[in-house]
Amino acid sequence: MKVITFFNNEKQLIKKAAKGDREAQRRLYELHSPKMLSVCRRYLKDSMQAEEAMCNGFLKVFKNLDRFRDEGSFEGWVRRIMVNESISYLRKEQKMIFTDYDNQGDDPTYNPQNSDLEVEHIQLLIDQLPEGYRAVFVMYAIEGYKHQEIANMLEIAESTSKSQLFKARKLLQQKLSELNTYKYGADKI
Repeated sequence: MKVITFFNNEKQLIKKAAKGDREAQRRLYELHSPKMLSVCRRYLKDSMQAEEAMCNGFLKVFKNLDRFRDEGSFEGWVRRIMVNESISYLRKEQKMIFTDYDNQGDDPTYNPQNSDLEVEHIQLLIDQLPEGYRAVFVMYAIEGYKHQEIANMLEIAESTSKSQLFKARKLLQQKLSELNTYKYGADKI
């Protein structure tokens, strides 16, 4: 009996999915959805919103698979779609505003002892940033975009991108300092 390997590599999956093969699309989704949900979650506080953005992003991925030219990584191409979809979601919800941060108090639901992972603590701190600060911070510090790319994607001035990153970092440092004060009882001198 001859065994046929079904979609043994990503390039074959992409070709089949581009032709409308639902099984290939499902396998690509299963392969990339955990990472892409994480990408969307960095931009959107609410997990359900992040999942919605990811699903909409995958619809665009499958609709536009014929545009993927295999010039870079497929994951990178999908990631860019997810970033754009997350930004579009923020725009649609009118949540991304580039203004000065008015400190309205700390998040009362945040308790560093409720989580086992430092990454979760950092994500909670990032979630507390205003939408504009968070978008620029994530794009620059986590995704690795340059300020000019961020400015083009967010339709803002490059100087605004730099300013938002500066303010986001400053606010995160302040929050980390407050967390250390809370955790250890006093600031280190």
